[in-house]
Amino acid sequence: MISDPLEARLLAPEPGHVVRVGLAVPMSGTLGMMGPAVLNCAGLAVAELNAAGGLLGLPVELVLVDAGREPRTVAADLTDLVRSGAIAGVVGTHASDVRIEVVRALAGQIPYVYTPPYEGGESAPGVYLLGETPGRQLRPALDWLVTNRRARRWALIGNDYVWPRRLNGAATAYLRAAHATVVASRYAPFGNLDPEPLLDLVAASRADAVLLTLVGSDLVRFNRAFAATRLDQRVLRLCAALEENGLLGAGGDTSGELYATMGYFGSVATDTGLDFVERYTHRYGWQAPVLNGHAEACYDGVRLLAALAERAGGLDPARIDATSDGTTVTGGRGRLTVAARHVDQPVYLARADGLDFDVLRAF
Repeated sequence: MISDPLEARLLAPEPGHVVRVGLAVPMSGTLGMMGPAVLNCAGLAVAELNAAGGLLGLPVELVLVDAGREPRTVAADLTDLVRSGAIAGVVGTHASDVRIEVVRALAGQIPYVYTPPYEGGESAPGVYLLGETPGRQLRPALDWLVTNRRARRWALIGNDYVWPRRLNGAATAYLRAAHATVVASRYAPFGNLDPEPLLDLVAASRADAVLLTLVGSDLVRFNRAFAATRLDQRVLRLCAALEENGLLGAGGDTSGELYATMGYFGSVATDTGLDFVERYTHRYGWQAPVLNGHAEACYDGVRLLAALAERAGGLDPARIDATSDGTTVTGGRGRLTVAARHVDQPVYLARADGLDFDVLRAF
């Protein structure tokens, strides 16, 4: 069950009846396109938990908070839910600027599982991170492209917030170590992206590769415009946040030079990956929103919150922090184990092939 924040505040559960978990997911704004599949995967995780006896012997319910709004608004809504006793934990699949505000506002009062790729460095008590960090997500992909695609001159283009800036800083060091060069860099505000100045920058810089840390609809808009210029015939693109929804939104790609690096693609043919696709399709049907890395990670996040609480014997963040190392969860990307409140995992490099991804390498 997924309820709204007002309902949750009015109907805060009495102890011993239900465990309510805040689900912070963009349902509007630049990242709103990720919402439907993420909600499905969170719902699948809760259905499986409840079928197996729930969390700490109680049924689990999700309380949806739209994380596509201003970061302080999202954080204020979650804080209100905590103060009213309406939620006992949070799972977040949203941008890093929202995470920073949520961490500050929650101040370790309840456990918070953050699931997307992120810039690294988060160490606040009570925060547990599933996402790929730059050393795992970017470095091997950049090295492979420099070596195998002779991508030597790079333009770095991203949205103007913490995740793109930190990733591009790391990428600059990785490219320098690989004997490649950053020839241009530009950041654009969220929403209503104007791709023309960015395309002009790529052309003028004589870049032969672009690292894109644009997200959501801005990434879709850029990739559509890029293909229309025919730059895709001579300049490759590596995206750090391109998943199946974004590829469909861009109309697919047949250039053979649009790449993405993520910890999960729906086309990864592992036993756990195939099993996850089967369970998702069985529950929601073959016309359901397409599986992707952000959605699958939210499934893992809900399951991880439950596993952390079961291991600690409760949802007190201090107890969870003390017992979190070694906690495991298995989802579409395989078995994940917590160490220092992060997880390590394989990361894949994939190439767009029409409307799907062809996975090239696992790192």
